[in-house]
Amino acid sequence: MNPTKTRSSLGIWTKRFVASLFLGGQVLLHVLQGKIHRRNTLEQMAIVGPESLFIALLTASFVGMVFTIQVAQEFIALGAGHLVGGVLALSLSRELTPVLTSVIIAGRVCSAFAAELGTMQVTEQIDALYMMKTDPVDYLVIPRVLACSLMLPLLTIICLITGLAGGLLIATNFYNIPSVLFLDSIRDLMGLWDLISAEIKSVVFGWAIAVIGTSWGLTTTGGAKGVGQSTTTAVVTSLLAIFILDFFLSWLLFKVAFSPV
Repeated sequence: MNPTKTRSSLGIWTKRFVASLFLGGQVLLHVLQGKIHRRNTLEQMAIVGPESLFIALLTASFVGMVFTIQVAQEFIALGAGHLVGGVLALSLSRELTPVLTSVIIAGRVCSAFAAELGTMQVTEQIDALYMMKTDPVDYLVIPRVLACSLMLPLLTIICLITGLAGGLLIATNFYNIPSVLFLDSIRDLMGLWDLISAEIKSVVFGWAIAVIGTSWGLTTTGGAKGVGQSTTTAVVTSLLAIFILDFFLSWLLFKVAFSPV
């Protein structure tokens, strides 16, 4: 491995990451000023939401079923079979559903954003927008950021329900846990704050995914090879951002929020 090349790549990545932070702040400022292209936003919402629904639901259902298989037998052996539904609900709502749904969106949507805007950048379509006195942030970036921030929380709730349904299916058919007992456990252990925390995480993750994808696209150089590199790096960076943000959000939402004063 060439150390000089590694340092150069790290330096480029750092510059692009800092640029994405500035872009995120610019997007927030423009949104507060009401600079929203509604038609583009609706188009992007359709891409992020309905077109991602099937793979998200399929993933959520199997995650719920696998989690139930992993814990149900052990809980039954400990005499705590009545807690399986509640433990599944807490795990899905607090952690698994928002993170895994965001990972799916990052792989599918962030890569598309980076590739699309990267192609526009290297073919000078972005420069054409400037010449037409159209701000690419308002026309291209904000619709994608809003689409991810609005549709990801909705996908998270739908996936949460699907994951619980998958867990219920396994619990009742393979471990003979009554459905009423399973649902009562969910109601007793999962609170409103668990759902709110999942939605908060989803909004933040959606914002990060879209900002990173669009920022990496807008800073693409080097033709077709550069587009490929931007797409790959954008996805990796967005995944890293999801996991880091998840740690700090979990700390704030569950550790700090419920710490005794």
